[in-house]
Amino acid sequence: MTKSQETKEMEPMWPSLVALLAAGGLYAALPQSLALGPRWMLIALVLFTLAPSEFLHSRGHHKFCRPIGFFVISAVTLGMIVSVVLLVRAIPAHVVDPEQLLHSATALWLSNILVFAVWYWRLDAGGPHQRSLRDQHTHSHGAFLFPQMTIAHSNQDKWAPLFVDYLFLAFNTSTALSPTDVPVLSRWAKALMMVQSAISLAVVGLLAARAVNIL
Repeated sequence: MTKSQETKEMEPMWPSLVALLAAGGLYAALPQSLALGPRWMLIALVLFTLAPSEFLHSRGHHKFCRPIGFFVISAVTLGMIVSVVLLVRAIPAHVVDPEQLLHSATALWLSNILVFAVWYWRLDAGGPHQRSLRDQHTHSHGAFLFPQMTIAHSNQDKWAPLFVDYLFLAFNTSTALSPTDVPVLSRWAKALMMVQSAISLAVVGLLAARAVNIL
């Protein structure tokens, strides 16, 4: 396979970049009391690495894209977790007004979905680049058993998950606190999903408790 063929068949990065930009934007919308450092910091980091990542990706320099991607998603994850901790501490202290509390909890709940969707997309079966190199794009060595992988039908022979599949998985994990129709096969994936579910449960549970207190 030539570099040009590889680049042509490579899964596009823009959905994951949009997700990171959205997570950075949601972080910027939080009150300063729930942010670690300047609120614009994360979205600035994503924007700063956006052009280099896309350039390296288009040129086929995937070994450089991977560490950049992990650095950015790690920074966004750290910021989100710190904000969740600050939110948990702020609720009993009544330092955030109810309307701001609702907006902040919603922003963090949505960020939780976006952040973990990117993690699953980056880690599953070696990441998007490794998945694209498999014969006929057959996805059979991943951490998640997607329904399409269990259907014995010729139309599914070349099926491989895209970012939207991982976004759907992350959404289900945050809403149902389980992967629903996608069995989890790898221990690292189980650990990540436990963290995501715990964050979602903390945000929703504490918000509900605060709402009951207000009522």
